[in-house]
Amino acid sequence: MNQKSLKTLEFTKIQQLLADKAISQAGKALARELTPSSDIHTVTRSLQATSEASSIIVKRGSLPLGGIKDISASLVRVQLAGALSIEELIGVADFCYVTRKVTSYFKGDARESAYEAFPVTANLFGALIEANDLESAINRCLAPPNLVNDNASPQLAAIRRQIKSAGDKIRESLNKIIHSGDYKNMLQDNVITLRNDRYVVPIKHEHRGNFPGMIHDQSASGSTLFIEPASVVQMNNKIKELLADEKIEINKILLELSAQVSGKADILTANLEALTELDFIFAKGELSLDMRASEPVFNTHGEIDIKKGRHPLLDKGKVVPIDIYLGKDFTTLLITGPNTGGKTVALKTLGLFTLMGQAGLHIPAFDNSSLAIFDNVFADIGDEQSIEQSLSTFSSHMTNIVKILEEVTDNSLVLMDELGAGTDPTEGAALAIAIIDTLTRRKIRTAITTHYSELKVFALQEPCVCNASCEFDVETLRPTYKLLIGIPGKSNAFAISQKLGLPQEIISAAKERISSEDIKFEDVLTDLEISRKTMEIEKERAESYRLEAERIRKDAEAQKAKLAASREKQIKAAQEEARAVVAAAKSEADALMKELRKSLANATQSSQAESEAARQKVGDLLRMHDEKLSAGRTPVKPKEPPKSLRKGDSVFIHTISQNGIVSELPDSNGDVLVSAGIMKIKVHISDLSLNEEPSHKTSKPSGALINISVKSTKSLSVSPEINLLGCTVDEAVEKADKYLDDVYLSGLNQARLVHGKGTGALRNGLHSYLRNHPLVKSFRLGGQGEGDAGVTIVEFKK
Repeated sequence: MNQKSLKTLEFTKIQQLLADKAISQAGKALARELTPSSDIHTVTRSLQATSEASSIIVKRGSLPLGGIKDISASLVRVQLAGALSIEELIGVADFCYVTRKVTSYFKGDARESAYEAFPVTANLFGALIEANDLESAINRCLAPPNLVNDNASPQLAAIRRQIKSAGDKIRESLNKIIHSGDYKNMLQDNVITLRNDRYVVPIKHEHRGNFPGMIHDQSASGSTLFIEPASVVQMNNKIKELLADEKIEINKILLELSAQVSGKADILTANLEALTELDFIFAKGELSLDMRASEPVFNTHGEIDIKKGRHPLLDKGKVVPIDIYLGKDFTTLLITGPNTGGKTVALKTLGLFTLMGQAGLHIPAFDNSSLAIFDNVFADIGDEQSIEQSLSTFSSHMTNIVKILEEVTDNSLVLMDELGAGTDPTEGAALAIAIIDTLTRRKIRTAITTHYSELKVFALQEPCVCNASCEFDVETLRPTYKLLIGIPGKSNAFAISQKLGLPQEIISAAKERISSEDIKFEDVLTDLEISRKTMEIEKERAESYRLEAERIRKDAEAQKAKLAASREKQIKAAQEEARAVVAAAKSEADALMKELRKSLANATQSSQAESEAARQKVGDLLRMHDEKLSAGRTPVKPKEPPKSLRKGDSVFIHTISQNGIVSELPDSNGDVLVSAGIMKIKVHISDLSLNEEPSHKTSKPSGALINISVKSTKSLSVSPEINLLGCTVDEAVEKADKYLDDVYLSGLNQARLVHGKGTGALRNGLHSYLRNHPLVKSFRLGGQGEGDAGVTIVEFKK
C-alpha cells in the first residue's frame, strides 16, 4: 500500500488510536504496525475477528489483560539456561495469572454455540494453556516487589531462623552495654543500629579510645562514631556467614524456579502469542465501539456505498454524516463547492474508510455500508509546495500526479484535491479534463475536487463521470457539509460578496463580464438546487408522516400487550405479596430460633423434650404455611378484629392457622399475648378471631416460654452443607451460626461445614465455636469420601 497515501489520509493517526486501546506492549506494537491488505479473504477474516471482539465486549466487558507483563526476554534467557531475577519471575507469575483470568473470561461462552458464533476468537481462547502449578510455585517462593519467602525452602527457613536468633543475642548483649553505667556517658544515643550488616552502637567521638571495639562508620559531623563492641564481633561474623549462606540459597531457589519456567517455555511462548493477538483484536473491538462503527461489506467489483459516514478524526458532536458512493453507475466522482465546504473531508473520508476496512477495522458509518478491495490507494491532497526543491503548489501537485499515473492500476482508488489548481485557469481546466478522461477510460475508481466550471460541464457530458457538490447556505454564509451526489455545485461568489457588503454596482459590473452561456449554466444549477430542496422537504414530510403512523401502530400494540398482561399481573399480585411476607419473616424466625436455643441451654431434661416438641411443631406449622405461600394462597384474615377480648378466650390465629388462649389483653399497639401449645406468642388483634366455644381446658405450657411476634413464615428449604472456604474465622462463625439455626429448624439431624484443610486456623476456630453451641450434640471431621479433614460433620441434639 502506498505509504505516502497512508500519511496523507491520516491512517497513522488511526493506528495510534488503536494502539491506545491495546493493553500489552506487544499488542500496541501490532497496532502501530497495522497495514491494509488487498486480499479479500484476509480482510474478511480480520473484520470478522473485530466484530466478534466488539460483541463479546458488549456481553462480557473488556478483555481482562490488566497486569500483563512482556516476558519474551525472560523466555529467551531461560531457554539459554540463564537464571531469572526475582522481578522477572514475579512477572512470569503475573503473566500466568492473566492467562488464567482470560481463560475464565471466555469460559462463560465456552459452549458449542459460542464457538460457532465466535470462531476466530474462540480458537485463540482455546489455544491458551494454564500453568497454574508454575504460578503457585513462584507465588509460594516469592512476593512483590523483590522478596523471597521464608518457606521457599526448608534450608532458607532454617538459615533465617539462625539469623534471627543470632541477631536477638547480639541485641541482648548490646542492650546490656547501652544500659550499663560504665558506658552511659560514652553513648551518643541509647540505640542499636546496623552498619555494613553489623550491629553497632553510637559512641561520642571523644571516647573513641575508651570504648573497646571496631569503628565501622561516623556521622556527617564526625561527632558520632559507630563502633562494633568487641564482645559481639564473633556473633556479627556469624551473621555475616549466615547472610552469605542465605544469598547462596536464594540463588539456588531462583535457579530452580527458572528451570521450571524453562520447562514450560513453549507453553508460555504460545500463550504470549495468543494473548498478544487477542489484545490486538479486542483493541479493534474497543475502537469500533468507541467510534460507534460497523462492519463494512466488501466486494471485488469496485463498488463503494458509504451510508452516513463520519470522519473518525473529527469532533463526534460536530461532524456531519455524509452519503458517498461510486463504482456502480459511474467510476469518477467530481465534487465541487466553496472553500471550507467539506470537499476535502469527503475525499479523505472515502480514502480513510477504504484503508480502515482493508486493515480489518470497522468504519463509523451505518450498517451494510459497502467498500471495494483495491490493490492500492493514491491520494494527492493538500498544499505541498517545497521551498527547498523550488517547487510551486502546481509543480508539487503535478509531480505527485505524474507518479500516480505511472503506478496506478485498473484496480486502484485515486483521490485528487483541487485538480489543476495553482496555474492559469484555462490551462489548468484543460489539463484536469485530460487527466480525468484518462482515468475514466481505464475505469479506475476516482474522486476529484475542483472549482472549475469546465469540469462540471465535462461531467454532465460523460456517462461515467458524476457531479457532486457540498451544500452551502447563502443566507448564513455557512457550509452545511452535506454531500449532494448528482448535482454540480453552484458558484456563490456574487451572493456571498453581496451578503458581505460589496457595492451592488461592482457586482453588476462583474456579472456583465460573464458570458450568457455561463449565466444560463448557473441558472440551471440554481433551478436544480431549488428543485432538490423542494424534494427534500417533501421527503422529510413524508418520512415524518410515516414515523407518526409507525408510532401510533407501536402504541396500539403496546396498549394491547399491556391489557393482555393486566389479568396475569392481577393473578400474580397475591403471590408476590406472599413472597414479600416470606422475606420479612426471616428475621422473626431467626429471633424465634435464638429463643429456642436459650431455652435448650437453660432447661431441664424434661423441659428440653418439651422444647424439642415445640421446635417440631413450629417447623410443621412453618412448612405448612410455606406450602400455602408456594401455591399462591394467603391465610384468610378475619373480616374484623374481635371487639372485646377476655383472658382465657379461645381464639384462632390466622397468621399460623392455629388455635390459642388469650393470656394478656391487647396493649397500646394492639398486640395480644396468646398461648399456642407450649409457646406464648404476640399476635396483632387484627390476626385473631373468637372461637365459638372457649377452650379453657387447654393445659398451660411448661418449660421454656418464648415471647415472639409471628407475622409470617420462614422457608425450610435448607442445603445440607455450607461452603466457608475463603472466609475469616469471624465471617465463618457468623455464617455458620445462621446456617445451623436454619438446618435445626428444618428438622435435619446433621449438617456439613466445608472449611478446607489449609493452615487449620479456620477449622480450629469453627470447632471452638461448636463446642459451646447449645444445639450441637457432637461434631467430627469428615471421613473418607466425606471430604476428610476439609469438612466437619455436625450432629444436632434430639
